[in-house]
Amino acid sequence: MKSKVELFYNTYRNFTEAVYRDIRKDTYGEDFGQNSWLTADEYRSFISLLKLSPGKKILEIAAGSGGPAVFMVKETACHLTGIDINENGVTSAKQMAEENGLTEQLDFRLADASLPLPFPDGTFDAIISIDSINHLKSRNSVLKEFNRVLKHGGVLLFTDPMVITGIVTNEEIAIRTSIGFFLIVPVGENELLLNEAGFSKIISKDVTGNMALVSLKWYNARENRRDDLLKIEDSDNFNGLQSFFKMVHTLSAERRLSRFMFTAVK
Repeated sequence: MKSKVELFYNTYRNFTEAVYRDIRKDTYGEDFGQNSWLTADEYRSFISLLKLSPGKKILEIAAGSGGPAVFMVKETACHLTGIDINENGVTSAKQMAEENGLTEQLDFRLADASLPLPFPDGTFDAIISIDSINHLKSRNSVLKEFNRVLKHGGVLLFTDPMVITGIVTNEEIAIRTSIGFFLIVPVGENELLLNEAGFSKIISKDVTGNMALVSLKWYNARENRRDDLLKIEDSDNFNGLQSFFKMVHTLSAERRLSRFMFTAVK
């Protein structure tokens, strides 16, 4: 297996291919273009926590394909700006916004959320980041930037699927982090950094169960389409991704590497 395997580039580049649509359907049931451990029911519960109303300005960090953004705008009639470092993801997101007639309510930009955000102070009513903060360097600086661009009273919601809650070997970590850069934090670290960044009313919730379920379904959906995927992905990358999904399931099902949702207020 390669030391690094590719998930996001190929997935976004081939996002509309029938085989990837079928995989998402088997993985999530209700497919709205997500590419994480997120289901539609879970996302609805997250959106409800933000208490959004028409015209509210939302920033989505790591917007990916744009599917969750379209879903949120349709559910709430908010205005959403999404940023992502993956050019294929931004291209897909813009296309999805146009296809859904939402170009006036959705704005997608190519940007690295690890760096200072390209927005003035107090721009947004809420920030949401699903299963992506673990890919951003310098968590303390990132959270301070989130605080800066939020309005007073604005809400931050993010999920972190890389919280250590048990014993994990270096081999297991190598496979779990094989798709790119990761930050892995101990229990309590996110709460500490949120407080230091100026947030209050910090709440956390264990949402590991969804990751354990989705990762197994994703693995099985890909395994069932091995022959079709090998026409798009090289064999090393396919096998590397299967090892990745299997490891995500093992570590989350055994609650050794957990996923938490956090909300906080500026």
